[in-house]
Formats: sequence, C-alpha cells, structure tokens
Amino acid sequence: MEDKIPTVWSFIKRHREFIMYFIFGLLTTFVNWLIYSLCVRTLGLDLYSSGIIAWIIAVSTAFITNKIWVFKSCGWKALQLIREAFTFFGGRLLTGVLEVAAVPALVSWGFNQTLFGVEGLPAKIIVSFVIVILNYIISKFLSFGGGKNKG
Repeated sequence: MEDKIPTVWSFIKRHREFIMYFIFGLLTTFVNWLIYSLCVRTLGLDLYSSGIIAWIIAVSTAFITNKIWVFKSCGWKALQLIREAFTFFGGRLLTGVLEVAAVPALVSWGFNQTLFGVEGLPAKIIVSFVIVILNYIISKFLSFGGGKNKG
C-alpha cells in the first residue's frame, strides 16, 4: 500500500490542472444548476430567463476559480486582466448561448423529463457536460494562454 502513495501523488501532480478544473467545474456546474433550479422552482421564471441568470452567476464563479487555482494565471495588470476576462467571458458567452438554446430545444424535442421537481433539469445536465469540455479548451488555450501567464 505504501508504495502506491508516491504513484498516486505523482499522478495528481502530473494532472493537477485537469483535476483542479474538474473540481472547480463541478462547483461551477453546481452553482449553475442550483441557481437555475431556484429560478424555475422558487421564482417561477421561464427556462430562458432561468438559464441566463444561472449562466451569469456561474461564469463569474468560473473566471475567478480558473484564473487563480486552475490555470494559475498570476498577472493582475489591467491589460492582461482585460484580455483574459474578454476572451473568457466571450468564450463563455458563445457556449452560454449554446446552453440557453439547447436546454429548451431538448425539452421541446421530447426530452422533457422532470428531475427533483424541476422541469428540464435532465436536459440541463446533459448540455452541461458538453459545455464543460468546450469551456476547458477555450480557457486553457485562449483565455489563460496555455500556461504562459503562470508564475
């Protein structure tokens, strides 16, 4: 058992970025689903409005966690921060539009199940998995420069 600990630690060190992205991605996705569910169930908002509100809050959470802990982008100078924020939020806007449109589309195409009393939540979960992959690619290679801004 003791000889496996260095192997596990080595694996974690080699894949730290992906592991951190996965952990904070789960957090961001949970924030998105929670806000979406509250908007639909508690506030009685429609699927589009709920998706937009959930997206804004989730993307703000993702920018902070991705910049600091996932991609370790150390620069806080105005130009770098503006470039990172512009590409990050721009990329998220593209995938956000896809998410906001895809959930109601899946619901209208017959994937209209309810989960935990929330209409369209299974469709929201499926779309979220696709969005996570696209967002990783955009964040790593466009927003945070593939590690060029690491300290």
